[in-house]
Amino acid sequence: MASMLEVRDLDVTYGVIHALKGINLEVREGEIVALVGANGAGKSTVLKALSGLVPSRGFIGFEKKEITSVAAHRRVAMGIAMVPEGRGIFANMTVLENLLLGAYRNIGDRAGTAAQLEEVFREFPRLRERGKQLGGTLSGGEQQMLAIGRALMSRPRLMLLDEPSMGLAPTIVVRIFKIVKRIREMGTTVLLVEQNANAALKTADRAYVLETGAIVKSGVASELRRDPEVKAAYLG
Repeated sequence: MASMLEVRDLDVTYGVIHALKGINLEVREGEIVALVGANGAGKSTVLKALSGLVPSRGFIGFEKKEITSVAAHRRVAMGIAMVPEGRGIFANMTVLENLLLGAYRNIGDRAGTAAQLEEVFREFPRLRERGKQLGGTLSGGEQQMLAIGRALMSRPRLMLLDEPSMGLAPTIVVRIFKIVKRIREMGTTVLLVEQNANAALKTADRAYVLETGAIVKSGVASELRRDPEVKAAYLG
């Protein structure tokens, strides 16, 4: 598989805090890759750096082009979509309005937007049913579906998913990870940040383990699930 995302020597600092320390990772086209680790390990900061939401040093390459200094909105136009931690939906806008915001870069392509909206509704029939409902009145699981659907409206090549299972009931978590696999089947590569290491490693092809801003292990996800140190630290 061809390399889609290449990250070398990625550093992020917040004032005197060295949040990321020389991160190196790769995501190949068609993969689900997970970043796992404890709270505060730097997982979400990696996604924010990749999406252009925080300044970084080092090298970020996307589909053979360096994007380290490219603005966040231009990264979306290049095919990178972010589903933020906490979902980030607009509570006082309807489900349909939230989804159409995800297609902002396709303004003028009404037919394309309508076709993409129909595809999202096929994947998430509940969103069609809730189309006129305010986003803030949805359940947690429905809000996560809305956040993912909004990201899909930009027709991404790479989706950055930040803690999609956070705050959800176990039965809904199972459904969300099935959706993650379905996103890959639709042709979108996925980089997944997840504190639920067991679910993430069951879903991903490969994974990286972060501790205090540095990658300490990487490999095939199924092998990392059997790693004694990973089991002791993250799998209970």
